[in-house]
Amino acid sequence: MHAMTVARFFEEKQKDFELELLTGSLESKREITVSDINRPGLAFAGFLENFLDERIQILGQTEILYMNSLSVERLRAATERVMQFVLPCIIVSKRLEVPEVVLEVARSHSVPVLRTPMSTTPFIRELQAHLDIVFAPRAVIHGSLVDVYGVGLLFTGRSSIGKSECALDLVERGHRLVADDVVTVTKRHGNFLIGTSSEILRHRIEIRGLGIIDVRSIFGIRSVRIQKRIEVEVRLQDWSEAEDYERIGLEDSFTKMLDVEIPMVTVPIVPGKNITVISEVIALNHLVKIYGYHPARDFNEKLMQEMHRKKLSDPHVRDDWE
Repeated sequence: MHAMTVARFFEEKQKDFELELLTGSLESKREITVSDINRPGLAFAGFLENFLDERIQILGQTEILYMNSLSVERLRAATERVMQFVLPCIIVSKRLEVPEVVLEVARSHSVPVLRTPMSTTPFIRELQAHLDIVFAPRAVIHGSLVDVYGVGLLFTGRSSIGKSECALDLVERGHRLVADDVVTVTKRHGNFLIGTSSEILRHRIEIRGLGIIDVRSIFGIRSVRIQKRIEVEVRLQDWSEAEDYERIGLEDSFTKMLDVEIPMVTVPIVPGKNITVISEVIALNHLVKIYGYHPARDFNEKLMQEMHRKKLSDPHVRDDWE
């Protein structure tokens, strides 16, 4: 399971969230392992059923007002009751003042208490967005990712089949490189995939016989982008006489990455075939399908109508001798 220490979280987001440490130590007995958060108001009130102790605990104005309504003895007992669980950390929003007894109990249980000036709801939204990225399922795929007419095309296939050359040709035609050779794929909330490059290989393409080239330096800043949603896999493979390739396109093919299903187009490679133009058409064809028009099915429907029309008219034409 992917995990992040509270100290690392504080180091990475201190500036963005303007975090301050109230308990003096970032040492915690539990690491952050999930992207969800919890507001422990009911737990402080005494209801501990289904208490989500593995999450970061957020204290907003409602929780602080409730704490201030309790006597010191009752507040200590309530805090001890909550701290019997092993918590990663507590974050207080709106730069609210935290009762000293809560901080004392938190220190004794090694639960860091942080504070931010951000309002509760915007802070929760920003925090979850950050944690979603940190804990998102991810995989590394051998291929090339290019933004073609706003569609993220992921080119896959055996080594040296021509993925990088195709990506370079698309860049030369005005499209944008995202990643070459190594594509890091991340699954985001909403069930979609984001592809990006490693820091070292970013904006670079390896062309066999030429070496590694810097696309941004040669073609300019408009030829690259840092990340892109992966929308179609273009699988390049060697031509085979035994393979039954799609000729009409009535049935769409799909593939799965990180349990997310995306369209897949298999393109057989033969000498002289213009893969770049085909790639542009794949992207444009995907766009028209998004807008509700399926060219192959429309053609099939018109073909069936024409066959039906001819079937009805043939007897009349055959028997008309005048």
